[in-house]
Amino acid sequence: MMKTKEELNNILSYEYDIYRKMLPSSLSGRIFAWFKGVQLLSLMSWIKSSRKMDYYKSKKDKSSNPLFSILYLYYARKYNHYSQKLNMEIPTEKIGKGLTIYHPTGIVVNSNAVIGDNCHFHGNNCVGNSGVDISACPVLGDNIMLGVGAKVIGAVRLANNIKVGAGAVVVSSFLEEGITIAGVPAKKIEKRG
Repeated sequence: MMKTKEELNNILSYEYDIYRKMLPSSLSGRIFAWFKGVQLLSLMSWIKSSRKMDYYKSKKDKSSNPLFSILYLYYARKYNHYSQKLNMEIPTEKIGKGLTIYHPTGIVVNSNAVIGDNCHFHGNNCVGNSGVDISACPVLGDNIMLGVGAKVIGAVRLANNIKVGAGAVVVSSFLEEGITIAGVPAKKIEKRG
């Protein structure tokens, strides 16, 4: 959770650099992308709104200053607008910096899930509870990559630097770092160098 404006700005700058690299490098290419309405630009606006919403929510909860409530509501509205436009539901309050989304459609993350830095979503992913205990949600380490259609369900833990294969369904914990898991249910398939 961000406590200072400096932390917010550092996260926004870090994530902006990630997404900026996915845009054309030339000014004319970026202007053309804007005219075409490239989805990546909406995604950049979504992440900015989400991070600012998180920041002002924490400020509003700790202060009686009405400005924080107004700013929270403003960014919450923008966050909801872009979430609906992109067809995803990802609360970022418990997600570390460097959240990278390649294809946003169909991504759902439970608000009780905890995700470390540099998580990569490739689209149509779910990180959520098992439906039995709604508070029992996944805890994902740093540098997790979820392939297209990968799901992580229930009170499971994933160590740092794990790749989850496309279409995998993870229902048990994997505490060994640097592995690739795949299948239904997911199993370890290799250890990366």
